Amino acid sequence: MQLTQRVPAILSFVAACDSGSFAAAARALGISAAAVSKNVASLEKTLGIRLMNRTTRKLSLTEEGAAFLNQARVALEALDSAVDTVMSGKRETSGRVRISSSAAFGRQQLLPALPGLRARYPALSVEVDFDDRVVDLVRDGYDLAIRGGRIVDSSLVSRPVCPLKMILVAAPDYLRRYGIPRSPGDLTGHHLIARRFLGGKASPWGFRAADGSLTTLDPGSAVVTLSAPEALVEAACLGLGIAQVGVHHALAHLRAGKLQIVLADQHDPGDYQMVLQYPHRALMAPRVRAVVDYLLEIFRADETLRCPPRQLKRYQA
Repeated sequence: MQLTQRVPAILSFVAACDSGSFAAAARALGISAAAVSKNVASLEKTLGIRLMNRTTRKLSLTEEGAAFLNQARVALEALDSAVDTVMSGKRETSGRVRISSSAAFGRQQLLPALPGLRARYPALSVEVDFDDRVVDLVRDGYDLAIRGGRIVDSSLVSRPVCPLKMILVAAPDYLRRYGIPRSPGDLTGHHLIARRFLGGKASPWGFRAADGSLTTLDPGSAVVTLSAPEALVEAACLGLGIAQVGVHHALAHLRAGKLQIVLADQHDPGDYQMVLQYPHRALMAPRVRAVVDYLLEIFRADETLRCPPRQLKRYQA
């Protein structure tokens, strides 16, 4: 197979994988379904392996096909990057960048950064989805994602934004009414506000003993259960009980005296982090690199994302 034939064949293969059928791939590429089928068959013949199994209902990748698909995406992105690099030398940074962000961080940190981004790159357009689901960047067509938690996906490049430290907070009025807990065992007599993840599981609270051992509390008997982290902060401010929240969500309320920290010396802050993720470092388009660099610059300057532990001591009950 000549080089001029390889690119259309690879495009047909990737389009078929993304759309799930030769007909849909043909519509996306502006060619016939027969041409897509012929391109994929020629590619398989050249490689000497079957890339996908076909039935009248669906296409399914073989193990070799899945591995080839990943490499094919890298190759196509390299071509896009080469074009973008050449074109970027002729014009200002432009184009659309699609971002997936958790809802709370997106509204509180990402949105305030967009005016400055647009001022620096006026020809750039940004599309942001606020969604707490974990998306597949490549499959769903995102250029980058901002996510928090325990980051385990090694197939993506992860640039650290900040550590995510958890604290237990309650409103001063609530603590005056029900008392300040002095040990994790005291929480059984308090009203708890729990966070429920999308999968239905409540987020546990961790505590570290003097000997270093770690125990967890399941706030299953919570008086209020919420899914949005910023809603937990608001619920605590309203005096509904004690909540486990991220420092960056609570800091403004701590400074305003609306919340106080409890059990700071015994509560385990967790090993969480906020990261900015994208598929490939070397093959990043200039428009995406510009957004990544700008956001990391802004987030590094955001003091709410890097509150030192010594500063938090002043907010303890």
